[in-house]
Amino acid sequence: MINFNGELVENNTLFLNEENRGLRYGDSLFESLRVVNGKIYFWEDHYLRLMASMRILRMEIPMNFTMEYLEEQILNTIEASNVQNEALRIRLTVFRNNGGLYLPNSNNVSFIIEAKVLENAFYVHSNEHYEVELFKDHYVNTGLLSTLKSNNKLINVLGSIYAKENGYNNCLLLNNQKQVVEALNGNLFLVKGNTIKTPPLKDGCLNGITRKKLIASLEKLENYTLEEASISPFELQKADELFVTNAITGIQSITKYRKKEYANTVAKDLLGKLNAIARLS
Repeated sequence: MINFNGELVENNTLFLNEENRGLRYGDSLFESLRVVNGKIYFWEDHYLRLMASMRILRMEIPMNFTMEYLEEQILNTIEASNVQNEALRIRLTVFRNNGGLYLPNSNNVSFIIEAKVLENAFYVHSNEHYEVELFKDHYVNTGLLSTLKSNNKLINVLGSIYAKENGYNNCLLLNNQKQVVEALNGNLFLVKGNTIKTPPLKDGCLNGITRKKLIASLEKLENYTLEEASISPFELQKADELFVTNAITGIQSITKYRKKEYANTVAKDLLGKLNAIARLS
């Protein structure tokens, strides 16, 4: 089932048309949520990010768009889909309503909620081969808009096609200053000794929820030093570990970049901590 503005409809129902502003202009935001047995992981953080992003895009936030209302809509969608006891990936999409050209007729919004079943109830570390390469055909712009989880994802689409055509599992994206900012599907962390480094938001990386949770956790751990600092491509082959984070997978270790192969000890340690944080969220 799909939830469109609070109305539950069958998956194959046609409820959008060619005037949709998300389709026409990418005038849309989304949140990818992990839900297990009716519990939405890090729901408050996702909600607050969505509200902040809507304000940045000058969308009108409806009076009923409370945390409680949207949580209820997500749970209603899950119940209607009869997947209450499953681990789920929820996509909550918000887009400006039809009308206008670049200038919208209004800033009012609609929303869609979709549910997909996941394989594992908890974040699980994969020991499988996972090779990445730099994607250098196009660059991420530094600045606030790049940090938003919007539908403007052409670089991620093209990077994914490049990765598939060349036998890579993922690609790392560069900004227009030739700094490494993130992977195609999540934030990047680099481990060297006891130091864990991740690009700052000013470099143009996504303001990821899992990134935020890991940073908060690392700041409390005495055995690691966290740095939010720009990452040069030259640093990648000097690292002990590289890993990618997102709300659905949790932590994905990178095993190879060019001729360098990486360990995964720190990633496994942090994944255990992330599962503990998720259960308490």
